Amino acid sequence: MTTNSAPTLDEIRGWPATVSITRAASALGCSKSHLYELVRRGDCPVRTLRLGTGRAVILTASLVRLLETGNPDPQPPASSALVAA
Repeated sequence: MTTNSAPTLDEIRGWPATVSITRAASALGCSKSHLYELVRRGDCPVRTLRLGTGRAVILTASLVRLLETGNPDPQPPASSALVAA
């Protein structure tokens, strides 16, 4: 992949399990600021994991599903947080 072109679906399939919002935005063909805004509003079409208060990553499998099917992968409800046993 060159720095000025979007990655191919085959390249995306080879990505790690999670990727940065910047990298996911390049695959979706949108700006990173737009994708950050979608994540902030809870309208992101791919699954995200929040890592603390200021960091979020995109699940690559969800990104691949969106690109293959065109169907967004909904976020789980906020109340489904993991509970320690």
